[in-house]
Amino acid sequence: MISELQKLGAGLTGFGVFFLVFGVLLYFDTVLLAFGNILFLAGLALIIGLNRTFSFFFQWHKLRGSSFFIGGALLVLLRWPVIGILCEIYGFINLFRGFFPVVFGFLASLGNIPLLTKLYLNLARSESPME
Repeated sequence: MISELQKLGAGLTGFGVFFLVFGVLLYFDTVLLAFGNILFLAGLALIIGLNRTFSFFFQWHKLRGSSFFIGGALLVLLRWPVIGILCEIYGFINLFRGFFPVVFGFLASLGNIPLLTKLYLNLARSESPME
């Protein structure tokens, strides 16, 4: 069951990603990137709640990814968009590393997409503790 607040959060997150991509396509437009960052973080907070968002970003093993992600957002706000986005991408990959196999598995289950299926199988093999 998804509440109305979570639906609003999903919309804000989607618009945040849209503005981030659009800001990069328009040669790292600082205003669009900053607006996308704010919408993405606000949407994430609405989807999972403020306490869970805070605890997600400030777990000990995710502190490096969080610092790069938040530091990159601050660099974008201080009008260093290229360096800021690069820091955010690095932080995003570190923060959401555990979700990538789930997302690729879901995309691979939608259909027999050769590249995604092969990528999912490689990720699943590299993540298994038996090796």
